[in-house]
Amino acid sequence: MASHFRSYIWDPVLILCQIVLMQCIYYSFLGLWLAGVDSLVRSSRSLNQIFSYEVLGFATVQGRLSMMAFILNSLTCALGLWFFIRRGKQCLDFTITVHFFHMIGCWIYNSHLPSALSWWLVNVACIALMAVIGEYLCMRTELRAIPVNTGPKSNL
Repeated sequence: MASHFRSYIWDPVLILCQIVLMQCIYYSFLGLWLAGVDSLVRSSRSLNQIFSYEVLGFATVQGRLSMMAFILNSLTCALGLWFFIRRGKQCLDFTITVHFFHMIGCWIYNSHLPSALSWWLVNVACIALMAVIGEYLCMRTELRAIPVNTGPKSNL
C-alpha cells in the first residue's frame, strides 16, 4: 500500500485547537508587546489598549507606540503560523480568523463596531504582514529539498 505524502483528512478537532492556539498566541504576545511599550512611556496597562479602537491613532505617542506593538505582534504571530500551522495554504485562513475574532472582541468590548480609520488601517496592515510572512516561512519549509538517497553509490 502506497503512503500518501500529505493526506488531507478533515479533522475539525485539530482545526479548532489550532484556532484556539493562534488566538492564545495573538493575545499573549500582544500583551507582552504592549507591556514593553508601556514600560517605555510609563503608562498604565488596561484592556483598552487591546480592545478599544480609540487608543490606536497617529496623534499621540501612546497611539503610535500601540500601533507599533500591533505590527510587532503580527510578526510574532507569523512565527506562530510557521511553528504550529506549518501549511502555507492555510496561513491566510488562520490570519483572517484570528483578526475576525479580534474584531468580534472589539465589537463586544465597545458595544459597536470600530469606527476609527486608524484601527482599520492597522488591522489590514497586520493581516497583510502576518499572512505574507507566515506564508513565506511555511513555503520555505515546505519547499526544502527532500533527500532521496543518502547512501553510498554502488558500482554495478
